[in-house]
Amino acid sequence: MSAVLTHPHFAIAAKVVLTSLFWIAGLFGVFKFDVIVQEMVDVKLPAPRLFAVATIACQLIGSALIITNFAGLGWLGAGALAVFTLLTIPYGHAFWQFEGPKRMHEFQIALEHITVVGGLAIAAILSVNS
Repeated sequence: MSAVLTHPHFAIAAKVVLTSLFWIAGLFGVFKFDVIVQEMVDVKLPAPRLFAVATIACQLIGSALIITNFAGLGWLGAGALAVFTLLTIPYGHAFWQFEGPKRMHEFQIALEHITVVGGLAIAAILSVNS
């Protein structure tokens, strides 16, 4: 197992998998921009087109920085995606505003987001130690 875990291709594959949530969503946004703008409208963000562009850029650039660790900036990509992910909880998954099954569903999504942030923290740590 040590040979697998220390192989450079395994590290790249792991980073691709970790960031897949973001780069897939970013690519979707590039091709379905109006859908992303509507999401921004739905959560009542000002300047929804600007927020849509910022979201897509964060998702794609953050993912690329983690995967490549370009100029040693993998930590920056991980940090940007972590902040983005945490901000989606109050704006998109405010479980405390709901009752019953909807509350539990949104709470579970919030917990999943926090778990992803933990993975991003590990990616940030590894980017400065490689």
